[in-house]
Amino acid sequence: MCILFFKFDPRPVSKNAYRLILAANRDEFYHRPSKSADFWDSSSEILSGLDMEEGKEGGTWLGISKKGKMAALTNYMQPKIDKNAKGRGALVTNFLTTDADSYSYLKKVALEGHLYNGFNLIAADLNTTKGDVIYYYGNKGDPEPVFLNPGIYGLSNSLLDTPWKKLQYGKQLFADVIKHSQDLAKEDLVQELIKVMNNQEPQLPDPAIEDQGKDYILPILNKYAALCVRCPDYGTRTNTVILIDAEGHVTFTERTMLNADVDQWKTSTYQFKLQI
Repeated sequence: MCILFFKFDPRPVSKNAYRLILAANRDEFYHRPSKSADFWDSSSEILSGLDMEEGKEGGTWLGISKKGKMAALTNYMQPKIDKNAKGRGALVTNFLTTDADSYSYLKKVALEGHLYNGFNLIAADLNTTKGDVIYYYGNKGDPEPVFLNPGIYGLSNSLLDTPWKKLQYGKQLFADVIKHSQDLAKEDLVQELIKVMNNQEPQLPDPAIEDQGKDYILPILNKYAALCVRCPDYGTRTNTVILIDAEGHVTFTERTMLNADVDQWKTSTYQFKLQI
């Protein structure tokens, strides 16, 4: 389970404005093996965390390349999981490594959507001659990829902008922070967004989550209905903030849990410029 918010404005009027502001949480079992965010190899081309679960190695939930490809994945909450379905983490990895544009890639994914458990995928081409282009596809929603107009969006474990209370609450907190983004130092903006993503106030009652999650969600509903999920062995273990300014400078900050211990965290920041 994960949640993310993003605002994008491909042609910001002010030089101080950001083309993209994204804040995301990865919710996962604390002991599931994974690598913290880093460039994949010596070419320093693609940046992401990586899943190291046996059989799922190399998949990821959120990543960006210097060529301006960015993708983010959330699972669609469903009471029953098909254990023989294809691994969803490869959907992000494959986009970051392909030459296909976001629409073409999601169109191809849509043809195979039935082979996976429920998922949502955001795919972006940034710094293209047409400006920034972002598409969304969810295999429980529309059969075609959806072109996203500039604006603010929220995505959790239902379809894009499904009005779950925690999503609406988080989107408002996110919007309040970015309203002042041009007045904040970059480091302060990152910290304010991380603070939003670690809000643990449950947003209940929420019939929409209960209806989608059925009996599966009821035992953890009180924890799960918050932006930051905190259960004994499962919950929010990574916060990520991506900022891209008007000039194409990227700041990628990851705060991630160490040793499956909610009191141990490491923060890493990477900065680079998008290549046309």
